[in-house]
Amino acid sequence: MANKSRVIVALDCSNALEVAEKVADYVYAFKVNYPLVLKEGTEIITKLSEFGEVIADFKIADVPHISSAISRCAFEAGAGAVIAHAFVGSDSLRAVVGVAREYGGEVYAVCELSSEGGKEFMMPVAEKLVEVAVKADCDGIVAPATRVERISALKNTAKSLGRSIKVLSPGVGAQGGKAREALKAGADYIIAGRSIYTGDPVKNIRNLLEELKGLD
Repeated sequence: MANKSRVIVALDCSNALEVAEKVADYVYAFKVNYPLVLKEGTEIITKLSEFGEVIADFKIADVPHISSAISRCAFEAGAGAVIAHAFVGSDSLRAVVGVAREYGGEVYAVCELSSEGGKEFMMPVAEKLVEVAVKADCDGIVAPATRVERISALKNTAKSLGRSIKVLSPGVGAQGGKAREALKAGADYIIAGRSIYTGDPVKNIRNLLEELKGLD
């Protein structure tokens, strides 16, 4: 996108198109999840792509041929990137990456969720999941803005493997994550949803960008 924003807006709302049109000039990309797509169909990705890049956060987690089929649906609809789970293993991730490359798209692997439950099973093996993502040639990973020390740890794991990868950090706003802290910890982009689309989205995104002034 033309702007240098480091904010991705999660459009988990019924008025996604309206919000996207209002904040398009202030964000790096839009993220859509299953609830919106199940309700509106993949056409919503196509419509949103008119306002900016769309990341299909389907958290793809299946055997290779099903994972590749899901990702193809997203890219054919106009998504610029998809999010998949790393725990399924490098074969499924490679299948998703293979489809992404056909469309010039990107793949981000979830290595640790931003919710409290992310501490239970994912955190203890998150570094290993980064290895899986690197092995599958993913473009980046997803690490929690709610635990900024984990952003640094997981990005450093990738660096130790000889890869400099992008980090998307969800959990900013309603979940308690702080955008500035996440970016300072090494996140390339932060993800915020409810704190942007609830109320006045333009005012909310401007306030967030004001907080981020001075960061490279």
